[in-house]
Amino acid sequence: MTTERIGPPAVAEERVMLRAFLDYHRATLAMKADGLGDEDLRRRSMPPSTLSLLGLVRHMAEVERTWFRRVINGEDIPLVWSEDGDFQVAYDTRTATRAEAFAAWEAEVTHSRRIEEEAESLDVTGYSARWEEDVSLRMVMLHLIHEYARHNGHADFLREGIDGTVGV
Repeated sequence: MTTERIGPPAVAEERVMLRAFLDYHRATLAMKADGLGDEDLRRRSMPPSTLSLLGLVRHMAEVERTWFRRVINGEDIPLVWSEDGDFQVAYDTRTATRAEAFAAWEAEVTHSRRIEEEAESLDVTGYSARWEEDVSLRMVMLHLIHEYARHNGHADFLREGIDGTVGV
């Protein structure tokens, strides 16, 4: 499987630009997992760290759910893999599969896109219980771009360690 990644435009209005950069980083994470099976995706970076490509995909499903559905949309739902809000559970991939991780992540991305598209503006706010303050959709989108960019750096090293593939 080969993930298609479309670069963001050089000139666009703010919302289009944010959406494009977020989708670009989402596609980058998916590309880092292209062609790998469960065993390679579970390969940990450096014990005792539990960081793996599969763990990153699961973590980003949690991040998408938290910021778009729980914060911006105000949905009272648990995390994908932890009923008690422990984000670290997503990194435990001992029994995880590519199929379940990507299905969950893709479902959360679909929800996120819908919530963003339906929002009246980037100034729409939601309450972040963790930060104990209101946050705008603009901030959420910027935060997710940052989160993906940081984790895509991890994914670069993880993928290179698996089969030598570098760059994207």
